[in-house]
Amino acid sequence: MSDEKTDAIVIRTVDFSETSSIVTFFTKDFGKISALAKGARRKKGPFESALDLLATCRIVFLHKTGDSLDLLTEAKLQHRLRASENGLSRLYSSYYMAELLRNFTDEMDPHPRLFDISLECLRDLENSDLEYEPTVLRYELSLLQEIGQAPSLRRCVACGRDVAALHRIAFGLLAGGVLCDGCRRGQRRIVSLRVEVIEILSEFGDPSSSNWRNNSSYKNHEKEIRPFVNNYFAELLGKRPRMFGYIPILGRS
Repeated sequence: MSDEKTDAIVIRTVDFSETSSIVTFFTKDFGKISALAKGARRKKGPFESALDLLATCRIVFLHKTGDSLDLLTEAKLQHRLRASENGLSRLYSSYYMAELLRNFTDEMDPHPRLFDISLECLRDLENSDLEYEPTVLRYELSLLQEIGQAPSLRRCVACGRDVAALHRIAFGLLAGGVLCDGCRRGQRRIVSLRVEVIEILSEFGDPSSSNWRNNSSYKNHEKEIRPFVNNYFAELLGKRPRMFGYIPILGRS
């Protein structure tokens, strides 16, 4: 066993016994890990409030090989989620981020950039001066970009050719990207998107740019963007994410 240290976000806690919990973290250096936190459920446990859902903490754990759970030995709170102070929609949006991290990342598969983006978006959701809807879209598209499942928005996902920027463009939900006229025939689950929507999605999904914060077109096209993104994530997961039922904008499909 090796003693490891890293920054982490708590993305799930499950009761293991009367005194202990199994905690799933998304860490900066190791990706997703699950660790046994002995004594975590005691009133005066060794971890205090560091293991609250979506808390950011510095952890020390013993990494075990094989199918055995890692063992959490230390967790020091760095930041406690405060999104609920500005409304339930922001809190549930944070929970949605945790759900996406659980479903789209693998054990011991690090994505340091995704960790930083996750922290950034969680802090944005705590800021009442910022609208939460664009932050949710930013996070969804950035996550897909970082894990290699981003939709193809410029080139035909079937043949690789550039797709002409016409008024509306065919997008294959099953294929995972835009389709040219020649390749869309025979494809199932096709939706038609305005070229302006494609541009917005491209900007929000660029992890190296912050231009999405100043995008004034998002609100004008949200009624088309939101159902599309919802359906795309449902296709990727094979089901609707659980938090769709709790956040107003995510209920649109």
